[in-house]
Amino acid sequence: MKTPPRVDDLPPLLTPRRIFEQLSRWVVGQERAKRALAIAAYNHLKRTALRRARRGAPGIRKSNVLLVGPTGCGKTHLARTLAQILEVPFHVADATEFTEAGYYGKDVEAIIAELLAKAGHAVEEAQRGIVFIDEVDKIARRSQGQRAGVGARDIGGEGVQQALLKILEGRELLVPLGPALQWQRHEQVAVDTTDVLFVCAGTFTDVFAYSGGERTLGFGAADARRTAARRIRQKDLVDYGMLAEFLGRLPVVVQLDELGEDELLEVLTGPPDAVVREMKELLLADGVELAFTEGALREIVRHAVERGAGARGLRAIVEEVVADLLFEAPERAGTRASIDAPFVRRRVERIDPAALAER
Repeated sequence: MKTPPRVDDLPPLLTPRRIFEQLSRWVVGQERAKRALAIAAYNHLKRTALRRARRGAPGIRKSNVLLVGPTGCGKTHLARTLAQILEVPFHVADATEFTEAGYYGKDVEAIIAELLAKAGHAVEEAQRGIVFIDEVDKIARRSQGQRAGVGARDIGGEGVQQALLKILEGRELLVPLGPALQWQRHEQVAVDTTDVLFVCAGTFTDVFAYSGGERTLGFGAADARRTAARRIRQKDLVDYGMLAEFLGRLPVVVQLDELGEDELLEVLTGPPDAVVREMKELLLADGVELAFTEGALREIVRHAVERGAGARGLRAIVEEVVADLLFEAPERAGTRASIDAPFVRRRVERIDPAALAER
């Protein structure tokens, strides 16, 4: 009997600890999520290598990941950074763009077509890639009463979940070489999604309102943070409107925490791609030395927390604070600019709160 290949016989793979360490360079906090993704990524690489070494023998089933957390906690950043570490094709899709087959809008097969395009139309590369599907909470069942499939068709919610089942589980699909709404007119190629790792994410903002019978509105909204500390169960997600079959294809569920002020301060200045570092480098190219006081940085963080923008809103605030300086930079070569807390307060008063959530 032929012995199956061992990890030692495979090409060198990044270990979970090494993946976790590299994620920690770029992503602040979220230790539990980084560990879960490191394990999922290592198993993804190992499973792909084992399948190729066995050449057609039955492979190990994959474990797709569901990230649940508030806006601006780093869900997309985690997935994008993971793909860079693994050096595999990576595609970000928005679940709200898709509709059930036969209706106007994108078919779910377009996700794989776009991944194939990111892989330079190399099928082998695309078949070991990572797909990040954002806003999956927006495709929850629209009507909680439609339990038996009766009533109006839910083409952008339950219908999309059903269409995604075959892709998440792993199936050979015919996808177009040129993804578009009229993709049936393009040349098609077969792509197997068995080894494509799917990372889905959503905020599921009021998930406990459906399971506990109490909505965090009005005077009860002040208790929202305490409610968020509770771990989300699969039953909570099913009550929210997600199909049990859909959740069954996302066995690894990771709940991300809202970033605190100290963590947001580190996001602002710590990682190599921190927005403050980028702004300093951008202005230094024009000969302007930029400095932020400790009070200014904490004022930026405080404003992001008050508006509920999280890490996503930090860039919008910083860009507004330095907007005039960026405009005048070519004429101010050889000078030094220092930004303090009072200056930040005057500038952030002009920011539209809706703009922070969109960034």
